[in-house]
Amino acid sequence: MKNLFARIILVSVLVSLFAGCIQQAPTVNTTTAPTVPQELRLATTTSTCDTGLLDVLNKKFEEANNVKILTVCEGTGKAIATGELGAADVVMVHSVPAELKAVANGSFINRTYMMYNYFVIIGPENDPARIKNASNATDAFRRITAKQSPFISRGDDSGTHKMELSIWKAANITPAGTWYQSVGKGMGDTITTADIKNGYTLSDRGTYLAMKNKIKLRILFESDQKFLFNPYHVMAVNPTKFPNVKYDLAMKYINYVISPQGQDTIRNYGKDKYGDGLFVPEEDAGNVTSP
Repeated sequence: MKNLFARIILVSVLVSLFAGCIQQAPTVNTTTAPTVPQELRLATTTSTCDTGLLDVLNKKFEEANNVKILTVCEGTGKAIATGELGAADVVMVHSVPAELKAVANGSFINRTYMMYNYFVIIGPENDPARIKNASNATDAFRRITAKQSPFISRGDDSGTHKMELSIWKAANITPAGTWYQSVGKGMGDTITTADIKNGYTLSDRGTYLAMKNKIKLRILFESDQKFLFNPYHVMAVNPTKFPNVKYDLAMKYINYVISPQGQDTIRNYGKDKYGDGLFVPEEDAGNVTSP
C-alpha cells in the first residue's frame, strides 16, 4: 500500500514537472494585412489639375478601388507623347486632331468623350484692343495684333496652345514682336503672367474661373462655337503596343469617369466655390458632340 501511494506521488510530481516544461504556443494574428494599392499612371493636361477637378474625381476612384493614381500634369502634347512612350496607362487630354493622330498610329485605344467646356479670351477690363466687339475669335486676334496689345501664349504644345495657333492661322497672322510672348508654361502660370503684364491670353474657361478671384483679367470674348469649343477625352494606352501597361485598370478608370458617379462629380465640381460648374459632363452634352 505504501509502495502504491509512493508511486502515485511520483507520477504526480513527474506530470507537474512535464507540464511546466511545455511552452505556451504563440498567439497567431489572424488579422488580414491591408493589400498594397495598385498604381495607375495618368498623363493629363494642366487644366484638369489647375482647376482642382482631379483632386476630387481621382480621390473617389482611389478610395473605392484601392488604387493610387500617379498623375503627371503637363500640356496635352506632352501628355500624349508620354502615352506614346508607354510611360502612362491612361491619358486625359483636349486636342482632337492630336488625339486622333495618336489613335491612328496605334498608341491609344478606347478613346472616350468625357466632358467639355469652352476656351475664352481674357484680358484687361478696359479692353484696349476692343475685342468685346469682335465678330469671332479670328477677328479678336486681328484686333489684338492691330493694337499690338500684349498677348501671352502658353507656347507649350498644349491643347490650348494648339487651339491658339489654329486661330492665328485662320486669321492669316504670324504673331511676332515684343507684344507677343511665348512662356512655355501651363495655363495657371500663363494666366498669372498675362495678369502681371496686363495682357491678353487664350484660356480654358475652367482654369480661368478657378483663378478669377486672384487676378484682374476678365473674360472679354467667348462667343465662337467653331474655334472655342473644348472637348476632353480619356484614352487607354494600347496594351498590344505596350504589354506592360495596366490596361484593365485603365479601362476601369475610363468607365468610372463616364459612370453616373464620375459624371455627377464633374457636373457639380466648382459650383460651391465659383457659382458655376467648371466643366460640362458628356452626360449633359446633348447635341454638343465631339469628333
